[in-house]
Formats: sequence, C-alpha cells, structure tokens
Amino acid sequence: MNNNRGQPIHTPFYYGWVVVMVAGLSVFFSGPGQTYSISIFIDYYIEDFEYSRSLVSGIYSAATLLAGITLFMMGRLIDRFGQRAMMVTIGSCLALALFWNAFLLGPIMMFFGFFMIRLFGQGSMTLIPNTLVPQWFIRKRGRALSIMAIGGFASSALLPPLNTWLIESFGWRMTWGLWGSALLILFVPLAFFFVRNKPEHIGEVPDGTPKPVKGESVNPNVEVNEKSWTLKEAMATRAFWFILFCVIVPALVNTAITFHMVSIMDLRGLDTGVAAMVLTLMAVIGFPVTFVSGYLVDRFKVHYILAITFFGHIFTLVILLFTNSWWMAVAFGVFWGFVNGFERIVLNIVWPNYFGREHLGSIKGLSQTVMVVGSALGPLPFGLFFDWLGGYQEVILLTILFPVTAGILALLSSQPKYEDYHA
Repeated sequence: MNNNRGQPIHTPFYYGWVVVMVAGLSVFFSGPGQTYSISIFIDYYIEDFEYSRSLVSGIYSAATLLAGITLFMMGRLIDRFGQRAMMVTIGSCLALALFWNAFLLGPIMMFFGFFMIRLFGQGSMTLIPNTLVPQWFIRKRGRALSIMAIGGFASSALLPPLNTWLIESFGWRMTWGLWGSALLILFVPLAFFFVRNKPEHIGEVPDGTPKPVKGESVNPNVEVNEKSWTLKEAMATRAFWFILFCVIVPALVNTAITFHMVSIMDLRGLDTGVAAMVLTLMAVIGFPVTFVSGYLVDRFKVHYILAITFFGHIFTLVILLFTNSWWMAVAFGVFWGFVNGFERIVLNIVWPNYFGREHLGSIKGLSQTVMVVGSALGPLPFGLFFDWLGGYQEVILLTILFPVTAGILALLSSQPKYEDYHA
C-alpha cells in the first residue's frame, strides 16, 4: 500500500488534523472490543449458556491475556508496514472477529471470540492511532491527542446504552453483526483513503510549521523529541519500567470494574440501566477533561500530572466502596470520568515525548501489550471474590494498593536524558 501518493484532499488547514479525525474514528470503532461494550453482553452470555460468572470471567481473562502477549508483534508490524496499511488490515480483521462472535456456540468459540476482539479491537485499533498522531505533531501533541480522544469517549458513552437497546431489540448475535458491518462499510474505506503515515510523505513537517510560533510557550516534555530511542535503549532507563507499571494499573482497575459493573450495581440494589448510565457518565465527563489534560501536558512535566491522576484513582475507588444509591453512583461516574480524561492523554503522550517518534510502534506496542495483560488480570479476581464471598468490597480494598504504588512511581519517573545513556 503506497504511503507516498501525496495528500488525497487539499485542505485550508494542516492535513494532520484530518489524520487526527480518522485516528479518532479508529479509537471509536475499537469500542466493540472494549470492556465497556463487552460488559453489556456478559449477563446475556451467563443466562443463555448457563455458565457461572467466574467461568465467563476466566475465559475473558485468559483470552485477553493471550491477546496482550500477541499484541507486542503489532508494534513491530506498524514500524515495518506503517499505520495506514495496518489500520485498513486490522479494521477488516476486527469486522470478521465481530461476525465470529455473532455465531458463538460454546466456551471454545467464546474464548477465540474474546481473543480476536481484544487483540484487534481493544489492542490494535487503539495502538495504531496512538502511534499515528504523534508522527504528525510535536508542539501540539497534547492537543491533537485530546481531539483524537473524543472518539474514545464518544464510544464509551454511546456503546453501553446503544448495545443495551440493540440487544433488547434484536438480540446479542445480531448486535455483533451490525458492528462488524459498520466497520467494513464506514471505517475501513475512510482509513484507506485519508490516512498517511507521516507529514513528510506529503511534503509537510510535524505541526505544519518548521519553527515554533513566536510567543508560544515551549513544551517542557519534548526537548529530546527528535532524538529517537530504540526499544532496547528505552528499556535501559528507569523511567521506562516505572511508566510501564503505571500503564498496568488503570487497565487492571478500570477493566475489572467495567466488566462487573452490572453485577456491582445489582448488589447495591441498582439495575442495569444505572450501570449503563455510570459508564456513559464517565465518558461524558471525561470528554471535556481531555482538553484540559491536553493543555496541561503541553505545558507542565508529564510525570507530575500522571501522579495526580493516580491519587484521583484512589479517591474514585473509595467512592465506589460506599456507593449504595443512585446519587452515589452518579458521583462515582463523575469522578471516574475525570480521572479517565487525564489518564487517556497522559499515558499516550508520555512515550513519544520521552522516547521520540522513529521507533514508537515497538515501544508503544510493548506498552499496549502490558496494558492488555493488565486488563486481563482484573476481571478474574473480582469474579472469584464474588463467587467466594458474594460481593466485591474486599477486592476493591485490595485494588486501592495499585494506584498508591503507581502514584509513587510516577513521581519518580522524570524524563530521561538521551545524552546520559549515550555518552
């Protein structure tokens, strides 16, 4: 797939913003493979197949874990073939995976169904745009990622109630098929026509201007941006490993809570509609917060903002512990959305800011692998605690230890200096 055909359409503004729009669509269409969407299907699976909650959680966790391990290869493929070719290919693969899920017959098919939508959806359809947008922006990277994140928040806001309505109206099998058709008809052609891998491929430069605009504040996080680290070089730094742990925590915590949201709310006397409302509220609140976080990460040290985000995680989990009414569920959704709005930007911008653009696919691929593995580890303990103790209070208390640790490590993860490791 030739990536040097030039600009497909001429715009009065920098073409990188068109790329951001398609990247946002990619994040949106990762939705069918995300836990906030899959969680709506879980109770229907348990009822139709007569499985225990821990069995479905175990299948989901095992499939997600395998997807996470496999995802590492996607980063290398992105570096080799480019984002455009991979976006078209992965979008088509995800559509086929959704059709597979429409025909589930038992646990083996369920395992492979979960595996494919986690690998192609949650993993690859977010990995690709998060390596694409940083190629087009340096000074305005935080703002560009904030705009791209609109797709993620629109997806997490729309899919839970939309899936609920579609399943009630047409059944869960038809719902999977409708999402697969939407991917093939809408997303794949747009990615093929509009995406270009780098601004250099159309005769442009990052940000659309070769020099900083006079009077514009300097981003303190991109001073070594044009010095690109290889994955091996990045792995030699302390910051790499500390940030990698920070990536695991929100994946583990958010996936566990989202996966069991219907059950958690049910134990508090709140119905499925409230659970879907919390997921939607989280997305609605998180959407404007991404613009605030995008503004902040372009102006302040990113690891400080990351640390503050994890202390917000602690507060959010405490609220969940005491949620027993509709208004407490609303409060939880609001604070959860606020935290998610920050973490989506900070955890995506830290890698290109710290380690450059050239090998971003490999570096971000490993990060995404760890993220998916973290999301695999979350649901099963929650399911086991439910089956053993009949609730989630104890496991939520244990979970608080993770953001506490991540907050401390984030404070210790200042940006490494390229020269210190290449003297």
